[in-house]
Amino acid sequence: MPTAPHPPARRHIAPLDGLRGLAVLGVLLFHAGRFDGGFLGVDLFFVLSGFLITGLLLAEVARDGRVDLLAFWGRRARRLLPALAVTAAGTLLLVWAFGSVTLLRLGLDDTPWVLGNLANWHYIAEQVGYWDSADTRVFSHLWSIAVEEQFYLVWPPVLWLVAFALGRGRARFSLSRRRAGRRARSGVDGWVAVVAAVGALASLALMIAFTGPVDTTRVYEGTDTRAFSLLLGALMATAPATRLVARLGSRGASWAALVLACGIAAYWTMADGQNSPDLFRGGLFLHALAAALLIGCLAQAPGGAVGRVVGSAPLRRLGTVSYSLYLWHWPVFVLLSEERLGRTGWDRTAIVVAVSVAAAVLSTYLVEDPVRFRARWARGRSGAVALVATFAVLVGLWAAIPEPRAGAGSVDITQLTADG
Repeated sequence: MPTAPHPPARRHIAPLDGLRGLAVLGVLLFHAGRFDGGFLGVDLFFVLSGFLITGLLLAEVARDGRVDLLAFWGRRARRLLPALAVTAAGTLLLVWAFGSVTLLRLGLDDTPWVLGNLANWHYIAEQVGYWDSADTRVFSHLWSIAVEEQFYLVWPPVLWLVAFALGRGRARFSLSRRRAGRRARSGVDGWVAVVAAVGALASLALMIAFTGPVDTTRVYEGTDTRAFSLLLGALMATAPATRLVARLGSRGASWAALVLACGIAAYWTMADGQNSPDLFRGGLFLHALAAALLIGCLAQAPGGAVGRVVGSAPLRRLGTVSYSLYLWHWPVFVLLSEERLGRTGWDRTAIVVAVSVAAAVLSTYLVEDPVRFRARWARGRSGAVALVATFAVLVGLWAAIPEPRAGAGSVDITQLTADG
């Protein structure tokens, strides 16, 4: 059997930028109370992340025969952590200056967990209901960033182990080490596909088993119960999945993308979060599977009808700032409340979205892009020192902001009685 080409995640696929834009737009409208199914944009982010990261890792195995874990984690740190640190610092200062006592106290409590990329497990342990308590925490949206970061810690070593095991096993029975390396690499995709598929099914089983009748925060924010979205994206990045989609041809993939896009759009329209219990008994899994198949079809036929719409310039531009936009939008929504703005309805929505986009653009072009693409100091040892220094400053800021006293800002009932 000829070796299948590695997935097209190695090249730039414009419609995937547009999918990021759609995902973050859905989340914005959901948090603004304008689109009940917009929270599913987070799942689309998960699937995209699993697809792109696994495609890059498999391409590295194909090129070098191994995965350089330290280099991978260094790239992820440069990509994600500077903007996260700036957002956390800016949010704390804004809440200190303009937020309520409760908002500041909870923000200070949550910050160490945000910095440790453990926010999701912190909220689960504290029983902070995602669907009814999120507006009391300026960092509540960062549970999803924590899930992705935990995935980035676990999944690359899995690929490293697969590549290492296959390389060692083939080398024992081959006269040519180079030939052994090629054969090992040709088998990595298949084993990664098996591991991803089994892991996704196990994650689904955990979600179904842990879903409770009252609050679904545990299964909605748990890394173990949400891993299937990332793993289904990873599965779609492997050669076996790529071969299956390639059999459709460009025309067939384009039609399949249209059907999948319509189905996903309909599901987003009908979904209603906590009030849709079927989501947690297979609905989220099927949505992630459909999203993974859509991504595969768009990678096969980016010039099809759906690819042209999703890859349009406005959505792609929104996709390029999607990470910073996701980081900033929720603190902006919480701080610019209806009471503070004196606006309701679409007027307030337009204002908070505009402010969020402005903050995202500044963060992308002043923080994200310079560190990722242009700053030499951000690489190697100097980059590690700069990253540690940045987080040290953030920890210092967190420690310097005085925590409000318990009961501060509350009403003294005895004084009210006396005045009466």
